Amino acid sequence: MKIGLYTGTFDPITNGHMDIIHRAAKLFDKLYVSIFNNDKKNPLFSSIERAEIMRQLLTDSEHIEIIVHESDLTVNVAQKLGVTALVRSVRNAQDLDYESAMIYFNHEMTGVETVLLAASPELQYVSSSRMKELAHFGVDVSKWVPELVALELEKKFEQK
Repeated sequence: MKIGLYTGTFDPITNGHMDIIHRAAKLFDKLYVSIFNNDKKNPLFSSIERAEIMRQLLTDSEHIEIIVHESDLTVNVAQKLGVTALVRSVRNAQDLDYESAMIYFNHEMTGVETVLLAASPELQYVSSSRMKELAHFGVDVSKWVPELVALELEKKFEQK
């Protein structure tokens, strides 16, 4: 059985993330989407909120499972889940440089392979941090995030 693991902070979830999830799901019998907490990124949504949004977005995807990990190495999580390959995505050369180092260390530590998916051209400039910045200033980001996420961003910034 081919089991994939796609990790990220997903704060917020973008159309780029969703594109990678749907494309990766076609490659595996089971795909785990793991939401990690990264305090360095100043999360707007709690990991529980992100997981709930992701579950709502993927209700029709039977072989995709959403999990949350507050603090652990991706390779440790992968080993616990019996993952056959990690899924990573790149938007540009900077992402590729970062991911290349991670691929090396992940493979050296555990032997797990990594499947690298390039962002679709129309989504390569979409990032979670940019979506938060634009939404903070009242820009309609519904073009770059799922409708549910756009609504949740609007609610978050109304509260501030």
